Amino acid sequence: MSHGALAAPPALRTLVSGIVDYAGLFPPASHNMHVSVAKYAQYRASRDAWILGRFIVPVSQLDEWRTSVGSLDADGVSAWSGARLSVLLSGEFAREMDVISSFNATTPYDVQIDVAEGRAASPDAVLALAAAMPDDVMLYCELPHRDDPKSLLETVRSAQVRAKIRTGGVTPDAFPTPAEIVRFLRRCMELGVTAKATAGLHHPLRGEYRLTYSPGGIHGIMYGYLNVFLGAAALRDGASDEIATAILTTQSPRALSVSDGAIRVALEPALDGRDSIEIPESTLAAVRQSGVVAFGSCSFREPVDELGVLLMDCN
Repeated sequence: MSHGALAAPPALRTLVSGIVDYAGLFPPASHNMHVSVAKYAQYRASRDAWILGRFIVPVSQLDEWRTSVGSLDADGVSAWSGARLSVLLSGEFAREMDVISSFNATTPYDVQIDVAEGRAASPDAVLALAAAMPDDVMLYCELPHRDDPKSLLETVRSAQVRAKIRTGGVTPDAFPTPAEIVRFLRRCMELGVTAKATAGLHHPLRGEYRLTYSPGGIHGIMYGYLNVFLGAAALRDGASDEIATAILTTQSPRALSVSDGAIRVALEPALDGRDSIEIPESTLAAVRQSGVVAFGSCSFREPVDELGVLLMDCN
């Protein structure tokens, strides 16, 4: 299937450039390595490549990744040149760091690992992950979100690494509440911690969707990636938690208005004496640089194609 390039006004382009880290190996898509590698090469060669970020792969599957890239045709291998990997850690830090360092010393197919992601439920776990990390690899610590993450984020900041929040999954109980997401974003803004999101953000706007791709699969309310990133930008621009929550939970395309220099979100009902909030491109750029910088998705086309449809509906 061919796809036309997404035509995005400058402010939206700033918000979504390089935003999707492709995680095709993971649920609900769960593609095998060969399919995931071939799809990523296709996306890098497409006219929407400017929206694509890193390829996400477990450290334990790097040899399989190398074999799969090598099995592509010449155009596919060429499309991988210059790509970056984000590797998922399992906890065997000494071995995994050796694997990462060896990979980056050889840069197969001109590809480099520049990000690693691991789970950390305590300050000590954050520090252990950070201490093991090679200097040329940025660490994202996936933190629990049910309780206030302030102390964990303070450790993330002191270790000069980054944070990660899981925003969904394949069951309803995997999704944080709006208050938990806003609290996480608020703490990141207060402490100057850069973060990324993962899981459950296949769609631009919040709504009820299938949680898996299985026929007759369970449905649930999923967050939209625009909701999350615009909510973070609003907080960065001084908005209250109530306004950020309203942005996070809006489901109407007509609530969004995209112009060349800003994105406006209607607030229904009005909050803090405002019936809308306008987020300038400068704030969107700042958030993408040092606020919330990416999200992981097992689909690339779904977030991009639905954004194209949304653009036709929201203005």
